[in-house]
Amino acid sequence: MSVSDHARRAEARRKFRERLLAIDPAALEETDRDSHTLFRVTLEDSIRDFELHGYRFPINADSGFHMDFAQLPNQVPLDTTRDYENYIARLRAFPEYARQNTELLRQGLQTGWTLPRAALEGYEKTIEAHVVADPGRSVFFKPFAAFPAGVPEADRGRLRAAGEKAIRDEVVPTYRAFLEFMTRDYMPRARTTVGAGDMEGGKEYYAYLVRHFTTLDRTPDQIHALGLEEVRRIRGEMEEVIRETGFAGSFADFLKFLRTDPRFYAKTPEELLKQAAWIAKRIDGKLPALFGRLPRQPYTVEPVPDEIAPKYTGGRYVPAPPGGKRAGTYWVNTYALESRPLYILESLTLHEAVPGHHLQTALSAELMDLPAFRRFLYVDAFGEGWGLYSERLGLEMGLYTDPYSNFGRLTYEMWRACRLVVDTGLHAKGWTRQQAIDYLASHTALSLHECTTETDRYISWPGQALAYKMGELKLRELRRRTEEALGPRFDIREFHDRILAGGTVTLPILDSRIDAYIRSKR
Repeated sequence: MSVSDHARRAEARRKFRERLLAIDPAALEETDRDSHTLFRVTLEDSIRDFELHGYRFPINADSGFHMDFAQLPNQVPLDTTRDYENYIARLRAFPEYARQNTELLRQGLQTGWTLPRAALEGYEKTIEAHVVADPGRSVFFKPFAAFPAGVPEADRGRLRAAGEKAIRDEVVPTYRAFLEFMTRDYMPRARTTVGAGDMEGGKEYYAYLVRHFTTLDRTPDQIHALGLEEVRRIRGEMEEVIRETGFAGSFADFLKFLRTDPRFYAKTPEELLKQAAWIAKRIDGKLPALFGRLPRQPYTVEPVPDEIAPKYTGGRYVPAPPGGKRAGTYWVNTYALESRPLYILESLTLHEAVPGHHLQTALSAELMDLPAFRRFLYVDAFGEGWGLYSERLGLEMGLYTDPYSNFGRLTYEMWRACRLVVDTGLHAKGWTRQQAIDYLASHTALSLHECTTETDRYISWPGQALAYKMGELKLRELRRRTEEALGPRFDIREFHDRILAGGTVTLPILDSRIDAYIRSKR
């Protein structure tokens, strides 16, 4: 993770690009032509990110290298003695890995390329959880508490002792040192501005991020205007739903009612998880009506880990390790239950589990006729656009059975429309953090806690929030185009299978793939 390693990889990618550009894409079949385009885009974006010093941000408000490393026990195979030896070797390598990432953060301090200080409030909790006195209480010790049958009894004592030593002597001291660096050096000296455009060279960096995350040639001003237009449209639909409920107050009064009435909130984490699991299984039963091909890989429902939950989003999908023995995981945040309304749970489940991220990601991994880089590639505009599109499919599944859950769907769509306004507002138009929080709070029924954590996410991860609505708008446009072109021959299952058949792609590639599909059907 050193700068020299980033430079070495960037140079290797330049050479790959030279070789790639020597191949004429016009001479290729459709699948290879798409692979050519995707590989070129992937290489060029990686090179450009290096040139613009994106490596100075190995953390953001709700994730980072130290949080990713804490998922190691769940993300590597642990079936044999050799697997455990590899795991222990990774634990021992953590100090150097953390040192190099910390050096990138130090370079950010020297150049003014830091996360905004406002987005780092409470960030130390994501590190403190791993500074434990007893190695047996570390998340990294979990694999040593119970061994699989593939590890002989004769090896277990040795492996447990080695693992305990690595956690005590390498992992915990490294987290302690990183905590000291963050609390004494980084957080106090982090910049007081919030927009990427406020950093030297930041406007150019943000323009790149807009293109990278949307895969489209759009300016921040164009996206901001589109966001305002979508906000107006969705607000009209929300007002109609409020009238359905018979509520007599203003829009702001209705939002306050949703945020404060106990009927909309679970009383225990278990209640929230059970409700999410019940919704997920209901959706499972409806998938065959909308999809001809379903993935073999299952998924489970789990709470967001305690150490990251306070600053984490309401839910997220964690893909299964390639070739491993774990299912995909739909995380539901059970921290601060008063900020996790039940009326958005159907939309969240549709997005993060099925037919959203789990279905799309698991199907992509099964596309054995594609190059490996395509099977595991994730293009945000496609993946997040598909997740938001999946929320709307809940209407066709008959899931939103009362006006409150339908308002929850609309508040989630409004949230993504607001992201177009807020992200560009923060990073290109000089918006303040409070201005962004207030905008989300006044247009959506998200809890005030979530409006705050989401704003900090946009501040520390410029551009990514644009992917959702831009991708969903393209998918809805392609569906309308296909329905109009094919008329009574339109098959929703076939259309969805075609969308997902090429794995994750850029929006221009998806556009051309659907045009080709329409031509073939005609």
